[in-house]
Amino acid sequence: MSVSIKELISKMTLEEKASLVVGAGKSQRVPGAAGETRSIKRLGIPSIVMTDGPQGVRIEGDGKPYVATAFPSAIVLASTWNPEVVEKVGMAIGEEAREYGVDILLAPGVNIHRNPLCGRTFEYFSEDPLLTGEISSAYVKGVQSQGVGACVKHFVANNQETNRRIIDTIASERVLREIYLRGFEIAIKKAKPWAVMSAYNKLNGEYCSENEWLLTKVLREEWGFEGIVMSDWGAGENPVKQLKAGNDLIMPGSDEQVKVLIEAVKKGELSEEILNRSVERILKVMTKTLTLRGYKYSNKPDLERHAKIAYEAAAEGIVLLKNDNNALPLSSDAKIAVFGTGQIETLRGGLGSGWTHPKYVVSILDGLRERKLNVDVELAEKYEKYVKEMRKRKEYKPESPDIPLPPLPQDFLSEEEIEKYAKRNDVALIVITRLSGEGRDLKPEKGGFYLSDDERKLLEKVSKCFHKYEKKVVAILNIGQPIEVYSWEKLVDAILLIWQPGQEAGRVVADVLIGVINPSGKLPITFPKDYNDVPSWSFPGEPPENPVKVVYYEDIYVGYRYYGTFGVEPAYPFGHGLSYTKFEYSDLKVELREDHLTVRFKVKNVGKYPGKEVAQVYVSPPRGRVPKPLLELKGFHKTRMLKPGEVEEVEVKIPLDLLASHINGKWVVESGEYEIRVGSSSRDIRLRARITITKTLTYGFKILQ
Repeated sequence: MSVSIKELISKMTLEEKASLVVGAGKSQRVPGAAGETRSIKRLGIPSIVMTDGPQGVRIEGDGKPYVATAFPSAIVLASTWNPEVVEKVGMAIGEEAREYGVDILLAPGVNIHRNPLCGRTFEYFSEDPLLTGEISSAYVKGVQSQGVGACVKHFVANNQETNRRIIDTIASERVLREIYLRGFEIAIKKAKPWAVMSAYNKLNGEYCSENEWLLTKVLREEWGFEGIVMSDWGAGENPVKQLKAGNDLIMPGSDEQVKVLIEAVKKGELSEEILNRSVERILKVMTKTLTLRGYKYSNKPDLERHAKIAYEAAAEGIVLLKNDNNALPLSSDAKIAVFGTGQIETLRGGLGSGWTHPKYVVSILDGLRERKLNVDVELAEKYEKYVKEMRKRKEYKPESPDIPLPPLPQDFLSEEEIEKYAKRNDVALIVITRLSGEGRDLKPEKGGFYLSDDERKLLEKVSKCFHKYEKKVVAILNIGQPIEVYSWEKLVDAILLIWQPGQEAGRVVADVLIGVINPSGKLPITFPKDYNDVPSWSFPGEPPENPVKVVYYEDIYVGYRYYGTFGVEPAYPFGHGLSYTKFEYSDLKVELREDHLTVRFKVKNVGKYPGKEVAQVYVSPPRGRVPKPLLELKGFHKTRMLKPGEVEEVEVKIPLDLLASHINGKWVVESGEYEIRVGSSSRDIRLRARITITKTLTYGFKILQ
């Protein structure tokens, strides 16, 4: 476009303007990409291409999907607590998008983990908005460093998949501001994404894509967002209301929607100024795209180099939940018996827009073999034969790649067989999987949040037989969200949470098991003891059989904010994660400055292995006129790799406005004594200090800038 944007708009017909703000459906230029805008050849305006997704570029192709790296899912990236690693992942995904001719990547998902049953928990980062905001900012910066735009989604309060297109989320302004909007706010202000995707659901009675308060007042006027807002695919009902509210681009788009907008302008129901506003925003973003710059994409991204980045991110995101009596790491010559069909059907990620088409996926069994670990050959072959034969049966055949595989029965070995393997091996690994994805939530029942009867029986038999001979038992959780572990954790010596770690899964698991990798991941979400302990008891809404409304009765007490404040003991707390080494914290110093706190302390490796620690800084508020959680995460730092005896001096800066509560339209930091808590998890606090804020501080809308 050689002329100015305003001059270009003046040359456009009403029909051309309406066509630009309505998508052209599935991409033709990059076959199988999620969507494309309409070109206007007369004026030299090209189409721009958008595609999924959060775990790697997803392009279905023309009958043959494009090969792209399967990176770890978002929950793994958040479990790293390492923005530098996440930015590298973003750069690699951005490079693949660029080399496949994509202009905007429809990622990352910035929604909060409100309930562990949400089908897209794997695709979102955390139950905490600060961790969500920092990790998503790194992801966006990485993607956009490659000349590809990022589109943060789903704005806002899209915290379930059940009836997501019609559900009305009822939430107070305070909980929206402090929990559900804040992760988006941090990402938008820190990373400046090119686009935001408005969510399917309604918010307090209005569709998000038709909500002027959300899309104009908050997003643009308060936060200063300058990119485009696009709808989720088929979201909302009224394209005229969408444009008026500030939703600039209607996706995937139809000719009928173009006609509706043209007629609305002609009848005076939609002013041409509002239409021009959205056209201008789209054209401004378009000027940044590689398409407009004439970039010649190669269709040959560097998949080999990106596989190493996928491995690194998965390695940093694995969480060691339990490790009694140093059950792990194993010696490299340990004799290993592997149970569970997940050793073969290892899950790289979840279904839906997060699905990927990698060149390969290393299963857990293949990873152990590749690393030359001493796997029981007979047992492995028995599992391979079992899986192959069961998948031939009609009831266990996959209908399509986007539909979950029916879970196979896990309890097919007799106790006598398991005892034979227990006698001749040193350790049992039991792989437990859960596949979830877009469009469906898990159920709070066996096979969902709880173990199925056959999974439980396998665990019990293996535990009984191996412990009889004083052999170790290790559970490997290949899951996309928390499941119930409290009732069975005593049956195993160690629990390794690998989440859904992408295409390098098996290699990473093998290396963690023998200590090549020292686990350094921490939980970005609480593991409750029982589903009845989960604060979002109204999930998935009212009426339960076909909900149309979900009320956020728990308000600001989401995740660890609830468990800590109300004294509910979790199975594993937010921020928890063990290491093969030990860390000691010391020398806490807190300075109160005019606009921030500076928190300094030392972390020392006092164990036997090199390792990394995630130091977390929480703040407990004074008792004031506004109810507040017992403590909230306000900063964190992942150390470098510390050798035994090595010390790192850590400094974390906390803006004072990050301590604010949203009260009556303003951000307020109450005066009083605040306790700074530094620790290894939200429940493992090592150091404490107190500071006093002598006067109440009030902020307008500049929080987190």
